[in-house]
Amino acid sequence: QAPASGRAAAAVRAAARAVGRPYVWGANGPTGFDCSGLTQWSYAQAGVGLPRTSQAQRYAGRQVPLSQALPGDLVAYRDDASHIGMYVGNGQVIHAPYPGAAVRYDPVGMMPVSSVTRI
Repeated sequence: QAPASGRAAAAVRAAARAVGRPYVWGANGPTGFDCSGLTQWSYAQAGVGLPRTSQAQRYAGRQVPLSQALPGDLVAYRDDASHIGMYVGNGQVIHAPYPGAAVRYDPVGMMPVSSVTRI
């Protein structure tokens, strides 16, 4: 799958560089991240400003069906959008999961998906 845009491709590359860095509540890189901090930092490396919270990021672009997700799209989880990750293709997201865990790849369906946003 090709990324949604050149900006999306750059954001995916940035997120991939963050894999293995620790989850830190309230952190937005580059040494540690929370979930929305990771997506915000990754898009900043591509020259795109995103809001800070997962709830705001969910509305920062155009919502698309999960079946049409492309690399770089933001995947918000649970009805309250309390978690967010970045789709990278092949049914995977990169995300900062929770305290004590490092940024990693996981299946996009690891939790109930509430929305997919194309930036």
